Amino acid sequence: MDFLQQILNGLVLGSIYALIALGYTMVYGIMGLINFAHGEVTMIGAMVTITVLGVLANAGVDLPGAVMVLLALMVAIPVCMLLGFTIERVAYRPLRNAPRLAPLITAIGLSIVLQNLAILIWGRNYIPFPPLLPHDSVNIFGASITVLQVVIIFLAIAIMVGLLLMVEKTKLGRAMRATSQNPAVAGLMGVNVNTVISMTFVIGAGLGAIAGVMVAANYDQAHSHMGFLIGLKAFTAAVLGGIGNLGGAVVGGILLGVIESLGAGYIGDLTGGFLGSHYQDIFAFMVLILVLVFRPSGLLGERVAERA
Repeated sequence: MDFLQQILNGLVLGSIYALIALGYTMVYGIMGLINFAHGEVTMIGAMVTITVLGVLANAGVDLPGAVMVLLALMVAIPVCMLLGFTIERVAYRPLRNAPRLAPLITAIGLSIVLQNLAILIWGRNYIPFPPLLPHDSVNIFGASITVLQVVIIFLAIAIMVGLLLMVEKTKLGRAMRATSQNPAVAGLMGVNVNTVISMTFVIGAGLGAIAGVMVAANYDQAHSHMGFLIGLKAFTAAVLGGIGNLGGAVVGGILLGVIESLGAGYIGDLTGGFLGSHYQDIFAFMVLILVLVFRPSGLLGERVAERA
């Protein structure tokens, strides 16, 4: 029973990690860049959603909870998409042909800037997520999972499948794959590489906004530093599955979530009570170290654009 409970908890975490990891892996697959500011975009999506929910409540809007959250998301997603576009256009495009260290330092700097911007707007304290979504428990063979968590899992799966189909079946997806293979040749074949790269950031930011709301709704709170840790874990998931590989990001995210949940559930027994469940974060970074040491290309292999 306890094992099944940890697996269910891991699936919820893993679905969120996978959704955020897709943003990392899409950008890396096309540009060879780790966008460390992506976690902060996720955080801003959660914060904007909570703010819009507060505005709607103060305005006396009385609609079903799911509809209220959906309306707030319809504001948060475009905000995050615009932020993703701005980040690419202002911070990364001028450094596209610079040495790899320059955009990496820029990404870390952007992460810090966005964290502090969030502190200025929303403060340092935890902000509660309004109790609008169902938290009723569902019993599965003795394990418990809430209706909200079931929705998170299935919504994340639906979004990930939709993204994979978009990449494989649409004109934009073909342009993204061509740019990923070789940006210079794709440009010669008529692909607008700048537009493709911008759209990659925009789509990744939209996914991040949805994931941020999932995190805030699942834990009933959000705060200005939430994006840093969850961003690092999602990056770990992308590396675990194979950075630049969309399928790898999904597999890595779910696997990391399950590993972390099982670790949190059994670390106390394994260490004789020396370590508690609040040490669960160490498992993500242990996995990252092990993958980098024994299989740097990830479980499903790394994909990265050729640099012209």
